[in-house]
Amino acid sequence: MEELIKKVRKIEIKTRRITRNLFTGGYHSAFKGRGMSFSEVRQYQFGDDVRDIDWNVTARTGEPHIKIFEEERELTVMLMVDISGSSFFGTTGQWKQELLTEICALLAFSADANNDKVGLLLFSDQPELYIAPKKGRQHTLRLIRELLNVQPADRGTDLAAAVQFVRNVLKKKSVCFLLSDFQTSGFEPALKTLGQKHDCVGIHCWDERERHLPDVGLLHVRDAESGQMVWIDTSSPKVRNEWARQFDEHRAAAKTAFRNAGADFLSLHTSESYASVLLHFFENRAKK
Repeated sequence: MEELIKKVRKIEIKTRRITRNLFTGGYHSAFKGRGMSFSEVRQYQFGDDVRDIDWNVTARTGEPHIKIFEEERELTVMLMVDISGSSFFGTTGQWKQELLTEICALLAFSADANNDKVGLLLFSDQPELYIAPKKGRQHTLRLIRELLNVQPADRGTDLAAAVQFVRNVLKKKSVCFLLSDFQTSGFEPALKTLGQKHDCVGIHCWDERERHLPDVGLLHVRDAESGQMVWIDTSSPKVRNEWARQFDEHRAAAKTAFRNAGADFLSLHTSESYASVLLHFFENRAKK
């Protein structure tokens, strides 16, 4: 437990400074005004949008009335994190899971600084842990502890099941961050449905060796999710090129799925400066 507390403190210190930059650099305004809540009803005035007419009140009073909405000042942020077997892989400094944890800490502290609620879903080929959105530093630290101490029950990935779970538990319009290596398929219809109600952002995490194979001869490798062992001849340029092509094709398919769902998509590798990428993303989004 003491070691876990030290890890939480270390990641808090590392991400706090970045959080301040992220908060001032875009998070504060990137998602504001994207949700609307009912405020009041008033009589229809010339120039009002007829789509806002409240027909029940209009029928009851005999005079046309419209619904007035206002921007929701409080966000609900849901972090959906892939903890399948393939996320515990890394060859250039850290595992993908460690990168996902740092990004989640960054987003959670940014939400806390903005007095927003933040929740967490950890999933493999099933939803493994759900923590309902709440506010406060202690709640944020709990989310980080769970991410650092994760021990998945299964090694597979079922993103569609995770998306369906979040659709069922989130009643209020939220900002959903899906953090994964997206080594799965068949989630597109569920993602599109989620995007119809919620604001979705996909964060794709990958390791350099998943795209670039080193030329080191025969390699005996194991699939992190299925456990299947295969031999790969890395000395063959054709094999290395095909490896890279399949990765690019897979990433492009995930990006297309998010675009078709009206969602944003970021791709980060484990040795990349995720802070600058996130800053750039939020600043650009705030300008839209």
